[in-house]
Amino acid sequence: MRSKLFVPASRPELFAKALASAADALSFDLEDAVAPERKPEARAALRDLLRDETIRSRGKVIIVRVNALETPFFADDVDAVVQPGLDFINLPKPASADDVRAAATAIEKAERANGVAVPVKLLLNIESPGALRHAAELAAAHPRVAGLQLGLGDLFEPLGIARREPAAVQQAMFALRIAAGEAGVFAYDAAFANIKDEAGFRAEAQLAHALGFLGKSCIHPSQVALANDVFRPSDADIAHAVRVVEAARDAERKGLGAYVVDGRMIDPPFVERARVLVREATRLDLLTGEQRAALDDTASAG
Repeated sequence: MRSKLFVPASRPELFAKALASAADALSFDLEDAVAPERKPEARAALRDLLRDETIRSRGKVIIVRVNALETPFFADDVDAVVQPGLDFINLPKPASADDVRAAATAIEKAERANGVAVPVKLLLNIESPGALRHAAELAAAHPRVAGLQLGLGDLFEPLGIARREPAAVQQAMFALRIAAGEAGVFAYDAAFANIKDEAGFRAEAQLAHALGFLGKSCIHPSQVALANDVFRPSDADIAHAVRVVEAARDAERKGLGAYVVDGRMIDPPFVERARVLVREATRLDLLTGEQRAALDDTASAG
């Protein structure tokens, strides 16, 4: 999920174009992008899309950002969009673990009502000082939580923190990533509002990638290619990861706990990271024939 493209749910004429885009994930927005008087029609359009059996054939991760739990729109949002075509509910502004559990209960009820067999996961927006401080607790509040997403605009603006202040951005990213790591979920980066500033988008995405984020939110299709490029595993990293996986097989056979690959000391955390990278490279069809053969040999030996 290198890139996640926001799509206003009130613009159904954009749905087909978004589904045909290069974005790994689509986040249909019922919250900020939709005026209150248009939420019912947006909800209905999204419900029809998610009921369409062909949506699964598009190869996209499908997310819906609903309205916050305390709003009068939340329950209707969940009842409408928890359909077989949905992967994630993106929950804005969770303030407590009880909020997360209440959202999970609402999703479970909608799954039963709408005949959804595969559980819908939760992606929590962390966009307040309290939520950032308690991010690990929020992420661990329910098994449905799969990830935490940073909301820098909502987090910084009320505090008078400049959205483009590098030190502030890095500290917020680091805090979120550590919280996600503690809870065993993924971290996802915030949107970048200046569509014309490709260099700024790329720099922020590169920072997020270096801090272990899964990908970056995109508010315009032009940002998708940038996110996909930044979060694509490099050929050098893929080659190293394949060698680590191969070496781990040999080390396990010889009973070694630590060993050297490409001049670097390798132990279990590095092996797990290499395996994750190899899985991502496999998903993106980035492995060479020689690398695939080596991994097949590794699997057979294992």
